[in-house]
Amino acid sequence: MIIYIYVILNILHLTNILNTLMVNNSEKLIDPFGRTVNYLRISVTDRCNFRCRYCMPEELYGEAFEFLKKDQVLSFEEIIRLSEIFVALGVKKIRLTGGEPLVRKGVSELIGSISKINKDLDIAMTTNGYLLEKYASKLFQAGLKRLTVSLDSLDNEIFQKMSGKKFNVIEVLNGIKRAQFEGFKDIKINTVVRKGVNEKSILGLVDYCRSEGHILRFIEYMDVGTLNSWDIKNVVSSNDIIKTISKKYELVEIEKNYPSETSDRFSFVDGKGEIGFISSISNPFCGNCTRARITADGKLVTCLFSNTGMNLKSLLRSRKSNKFITDEIINTWKLRDDKYSLERTNSKVNVKNKIEMFQTGG
Repeated sequence: MIIYIYVILNILHLTNILNTLMVNNSEKLIDPFGRTVNYLRISVTDRCNFRCRYCMPEELYGEAFEFLKKDQVLSFEEIIRLSEIFVALGVKKIRLTGGEPLVRKGVSELIGSISKINKDLDIAMTTNGYLLEKYASKLFQAGLKRLTVSLDSLDNEIFQKMSGKKFNVIEVLNGIKRAQFEGFKDIKINTVVRKGVNEKSILGLVDYCRSEGHILRFIEYMDVGTLNSWDIKNVVSSNDIIKTISKKYELVEIEKNYPSETSDRFSFVDGKGEIGFISSISNPFCGNCTRARITADGKLVTCLFSNTGMNLKSLLRSRKSNKFITDEIINTWKLRDDKYSLERTNSKVNVKNKIEMFQTGG
């Protein structure tokens, strides 16, 4: 069955490449603020095996919750076609997210097909790591270039409190170790810090990433979606995290890898490792945002904090041409005026019914 899917994906890939060549490659996605899109995040599923408090709290997303049905989710063929269109529009990096991307069957084959669009395309994935030990080899062989693992504590009790399930943190650590063994380099560990929950895990994670050679990034607890009971009182700022780390290690700020990078980068004075801070609450970076997002059900979202999106799935399924879809994407981006984090800081925003994090992929 998997071989059959792989053959079909390759046939569709070749067909779509020919269609995409008809798109004017001089077109770029530029919004009214001059922000040019070069980074596409695609949510391949809204389902997840975890129930993290800041994303999908279990009391709201329990056994009775109805996730998207199979025909409501973008097919792999549709994801590949959209990837080709966005690459033609200047996208250099595609990240697969969820939900949890590894709960969707055949995701390695999807990566293999996307990797054929352009040999220089940077393909990445964000995962909770629980299934990584099982799939790391296939992911690496398929062409996945970079890996980010969400890990909020090394303490099993705190880990379970943050993830909302009785999974053991050792399973995630084994998955990370397996990914290293298979050949993944510079694995990134993303940690969301919530006041009163996992602050005491900060230094342990720093020690772990230094010893294992991972890049650790702390993310301020954000108000993505509306159902995670976000309160600014629960936010631990990047500055406070830096103060905690500085009690043990001296940090020095280093240059960003590229201007639109969301993480402020630091290295340890002894040269052993790198650490980053994503400060959407205390230091918004809207002005440099170059990301587009596609939800699992095919909506083009212009901001992580959006409450709506353009329905690409309906265009795909009504047999619109690549040229037509491209023009619709460009026109949507020309109207993009999102500055949510900046406006939040200035108390000028009150967006209701925002798309939830497990739908946009963070």
